[in-house]
Amino acid sequence: MFRVRLNARRATLVAAIAAAFPALPTYALTLSAEADAKTSQVVVQGDKPSSLPTEIPTTIEGIQAKEIERNINAIDAEDALKYLPSLLVRKRYVGDYNHAVLATRASGTGNSARSMVYADGILLSNLLGNGATFTPRWGLVTPEEIERVDVLYGPFSAAYPGNSVGAVVDYRTRMPKAFEAHAKVLGFSENFQLYGTDKTYSGKQLSASLGNRQGDFSWWLNLNQLDSDGHPIAFTNKLMSAGVTSSAGKVVTGAVAGKNPQNQDWWILGATGQYHTIQDHAKVKLAYDFSPTLHAAYTFGYWRNKMDSGVESYLRDASGNPVVSGDVNIKGKKYTLSATDMSNSQNRLEHLSHGLNLKSSSKGVFDWEVAASLYDYNKDIARSPLVAIPTADSGGAGRITDQSGTGWNTLALKGIWRPDTRHTVEFGYQREAYHLKTLVSDTGNWISGEAEKQFSAFRGDTSLQSLYAQDAWRITPHWKTIIGVRAEQWKADNGALANASSTLNFASRSENFVSPKAAIAYASGGDWTYKASLGRAVRMPTVSELYQGTISNTTIVNNDPNLKPEKSWTTEWSAERSLHDGRGLLRTTLFHERTRDALYSQTNTLVTPNVTNIQNVDDIRTTGLEIAFADNDVLLPGLDISASLTYADSVIVRNDKFPASVNKRQPRIPDWRANLLLSYRVTDKFSSSLGIRYSGKQYSALDNSDVNADTYFGFSDFLVADLRLRYQVARQWSAAIGIDNLNNKKYWAFHPYTQRSVVAELKFDF
Repeated sequence: MFRVRLNARRATLVAAIAAAFPALPTYALTLSAEADAKTSQVVVQGDKPSSLPTEIPTTIEGIQAKEIERNINAIDAEDALKYLPSLLVRKRYVGDYNHAVLATRASGTGNSARSMVYADGILLSNLLGNGATFTPRWGLVTPEEIERVDVLYGPFSAAYPGNSVGAVVDYRTRMPKAFEAHAKVLGFSENFQLYGTDKTYSGKQLSASLGNRQGDFSWWLNLNQLDSDGHPIAFTNKLMSAGVTSSAGKVVTGAVAGKNPQNQDWWILGATGQYHTIQDHAKVKLAYDFSPTLHAAYTFGYWRNKMDSGVESYLRDASGNPVVSGDVNIKGKKYTLSATDMSNSQNRLEHLSHGLNLKSSSKGVFDWEVAASLYDYNKDIARSPLVAIPTADSGGAGRITDQSGTGWNTLALKGIWRPDTRHTVEFGYQREAYHLKTLVSDTGNWISGEAEKQFSAFRGDTSLQSLYAQDAWRITPHWKTIIGVRAEQWKADNGALANASSTLNFASRSENFVSPKAAIAYASGGDWTYKASLGRAVRMPTVSELYQGTISNTTIVNNDPNLKPEKSWTTEWSAERSLHDGRGLLRTTLFHERTRDALYSQTNTLVTPNVTNIQNVDDIRTTGLEIAFADNDVLLPGLDISASLTYADSVIVRNDKFPASVNKRQPRIPDWRANLLLSYRVTDKFSSSLGIRYSGKQYSALDNSDVNADTYFGFSDFLVADLRLRYQVARQWSAAIGIDNLNNKKYWAFHPYTQRSVVAELKFDF
């Protein structure tokens, strides 16, 4: 079990001030000081696997199951992170399985490979690529099985690769101590009004859990089904300037006038990407205690998704029939709708995960751990049409994208050596391997046809082998330091791109890097603790960034297989004050991060013709300030408050290939962020919470040319409020109702976020 010194349940921060190098986002909550040496740390105890080191060299945030249940309308696992400082999950609708990317202080929602997500030590982050479509596999965790979530900010622990530069999220799920059973029924509904769409989209979630401990053996089973009818996330559009003055084309009505992010006039012609997704989840966990100090655990996870997307054309002909393709005439100008401008799609996915852990916990001179995991795209099929279709039941030519066989595996050998009471040395060997396999085929029937002629294919492997060591040294009762180093060997091989008739193979690559880490903490002896942390992170290019190219007019257009890795130095200085004998915390943090060779898709304007693909951006610097506060029983008994405010100045300071981006803000990093969560326990049975989330101005384009944020493709600021009421009906029964986006804010992250939604649930616990 985790023991978080300083009442983890209420901790909403830690502290910081002053940055020295490039710093990192640091989260501050749930940390405290030990009585004899008030140096912030979290201690991992017991027989349950965790990816976190024994002693954490910087701040960590945590939230427990009871807090999630009381304060958050949690339908998906990522909802647990909703109010944590400086974090944002780009969740567009309930069950968003392919775009819910985690953003941190200096990493936006386009940088999915700059954070890591684990569940019981199993890697859920999809590090096959970097971007919106490589979201963590949140579906392998359901809210009701979460025991707690911890977030470690930044690359300050040698136990993690460079992908930890933003944050490490560790979910720990339940294991029973006695027989227990749980069941939950949940429903949600959203009234969505945007452009020409005015509809209600609803869904439901059913879940059941069962577990027991019998002597040295314990087991846990969790089943969950989510049936979500999401709002449209994409919109067919045409620039008004693209129209040709003419009387030709079918005269239509219904087009909605607007402006795109560059403030150009355009027509919105229809809504697409209206996903109906049914997701089935199963989790089996087995654990056995060979002795009081030797524990083994195995986890099997199963996730299946059936997705069908819908189309709604706003265009109507003279007879009132919908128009989805061909030449159309809007206000005296002709526009051409291609066959795929308004089209449906399908996904049929079946993913498996395995995790095995063997761990000693003697708390003596030496302990060890062996952990291995496997994530497998057992089935991963996407279908899309090449012909205009008025309904989802129509067949016709199309393409099938098959990623079956893609996946990753991990191995970790860890040791902990305690030579005396002043030193705790952690060391180990880690290996991660990623395999990407994509085959795109033509088919005569996009709905039910078999794969026929190959259109394109992509494949590649990367692996990372690492040795690390770090020593937590308690110098005096008031001073503590942690010094570590990580040595890594990265390899990329078997890379290839192919079109229908030819294949382009790439040479293997191998590179070595060393990343030092350091942190120091001073406890004044009173209520103040001061900390400083420094760490280097090397974020390797992913398989997709290296090899996932495109086919244009049957010609292979590839990304750069010689991309350099991102190299970041991050630092932070922190000051935290314990409030009311440890019941609350106040933290201030100054952070700075410098990243060289950042990986972004951009246009190289130095060559003719210009080339647009994944490229290295020379230098990005981020400096910021975060203030966080948490306290319980504020003003009146039962009222808990947590709040955070973050300012980030993130600027591209050098980019030789695209000079127009220099001195512009890094994409998708807002200038201001803020969270406020008020939780009030009216009685022992009745609780209420009000959450407020704010995100300020940001851009999506490297040159910040997207000045109109409140539109499709835009990235807007937002201020939204969430409400939750929960009542313990009886000892085993509870009910809750909530409203997300209470103020019905219409806001964007390229796609529209969810508008006002009502959530209701009924839960049974035995």
